[in-house]
Amino acid sequence: MGTAPVFLHAPRYVLGETEEPYTAVRDLEARAARFAIPVAPATWGWGSFHRTGRAPAELAVASGNETLDAAGVSRDEVDALIVCTSAFPDFVDDHAGYLGAVLDGLGLTRTSFACGMTLNRCNNLLAALHLARSLVAGGGHRWVLVVTADRIADESLRLEKFALFSDGAASCLVGAEERGADAFALLASAAAQDHAAIRSGDRIDARLAVAVNEELEVVAGIPREKITAVLPANLVRPLVLMKERQAGFAAHQVRLGDVERLGHCFAADPVINLADLSASGEAVAGGLYLLASSVPGARHGVLLRRAS
Repeated sequence: MGTAPVFLHAPRYVLGETEEPYTAVRDLEARAARFAIPVAPATWGWGSFHRTGRAPAELAVASGNETLDAAGVSRDEVDALIVCTSAFPDFVDDHAGYLGAVLDGLGLTRTSFACGMTLNRCNNLLAALHLARSLVAGGGHRWVLVVTADRIADESLRLEKFALFSDGAASCLVGAEERGADAFALLASAAAQDHAAIRSGDRIDARLAVAVNEELEVVAGIPREKITAVLPANLVRPLVLMKERQAGFAAHQVRLGDVERLGHCFAADPVINLADLSASGEAVAGGLYLLASSVPGARHGVLLRRAS
């Protein structure tokens, strides 16, 4: 891979149009009893969740257009698209329609390369950023739009032991130059897997996060204690904080503010958290931000520095 600089631009997101409190979860008490956990919203960080009647492709288009409009990059310049989701259409014959709907909705008529990212569960978006960074750094593509979208299809699964799910999408543009005010230098990305745990594990292993941190430090020369903020998946509060502390981060580095406000939007969470941090004005020039997500058997990390 080449050494060309890479930048992440205009992180944006959209949520399901209907916001409801956690008490609206179907069969809440029975669901909690199934997991042998108390109905204790303050402990878990249950707050609100967002539900949509739109299809994932519609959510992807809505978020992607917000990114493109904010980035200061014309649609004719975007030469690659990576679409992430946990559930692409079941039948191959429907894949072209899905991709076509996203391309048409975004107005990407000159995009020469498009692919789908899945199999990484709630790490899909960070896996796509790992790929996008390589495409740009290697010189093969100049502007890569990355977008993820998911929704709960079965309301009985809205609450899991590890998270309260929201429907939504998130996106950003990865490019070879800094353009616009909302840009971050993409310093490094890394991933680690435990092949046995991917198939049979049900627990997040902090050792994989440690391995990712070590690789990021080797590539970028930045130790974990220098990172301004860790922007993780919005799983239940005690789980996220415990695992990030085990990975070597201090409690003040881990941002958990969106757990109660939004819930867990599948793979979108780290970019949602980045977009909120940027919009709040807290993402200071030169600040170092780690987008991080773990699932049983895998960890992905993307290290950013605020460019302006």
